[in-house]
Amino acid sequence: MRILLIEDDTILGAAVRDQINADGHCVDWVKRLDIAADYANNAAYDLVLLDLMLPDGRGIGFLRNLRAKGDVTPVIILSALDQVSDRIEGLDAGADDYMIKPFDLSELSSRLKAVARRYAGNPNPLIEIGDLQIDLASRSIRRNGKNIGLTAREWVLYEAFLQRPGQLMSKAQLEERLYSFSTDVDSNTIEVHVSRLRKKLGHGAIDTVRGVGYRLGTTP
Repeated sequence: MRILLIEDDTILGAAVRDQINADGHCVDWVKRLDIAADYANNAAYDLVLLDLMLPDGRGIGFLRNLRAKGDVTPVIILSALDQVSDRIEGLDAGADDYMIKPFDLSELSSRLKAVARRYAGNPNPLIEIGDLQIDLASRSIRRNGKNIGLTAREWVLYEAFLQRPGQLMSKAQLEERLYSFSTDVDSNTIEVHVSRLRKKLGHGAIDTVRGVGYRLGTTP
């Protein structure tokens, strides 16, 4: 996933960013709501992690503005505000989850995956495609009982296709999911990752539509 992290605490923000990167996701980290709004207007995010107390305002207003515009991007609030009334306000404003600081980073990872599965329309973490058995929760793929190892980038790319079966995705869309704004991307990066996935999963795992993009294959 490509994730927008809005958090002004430097230590916590760095820890969350590193955890997200270790899970194989792409993250843009900002510390102000005005910058967050610019980022959200210029990139398609799969999920937003939102602090409620920022230097230039309350995160709840940012969330309400998102929902008022019809933006359904999943949002998880990360806040030290621990009253029941605070949680109710956040959820009523359109948040999908609410985590109280301090929290365990491994729990954050699990909640990210759970929200992503719900929005992908597949709350069941187990998927079968041909002879592949895919476990979204553990990020593992098996064929005939044998594990197929993917790198973090390869998994994120394949997961992008799993979340949108049958939908064509352009190189630009895939690059957005894999890399943050600050990353330089080689022109053939997506082709290289797709080629490696086909070697591991089977040539039919990903279909190419020339000049348009890629989509999930049905016969690995």
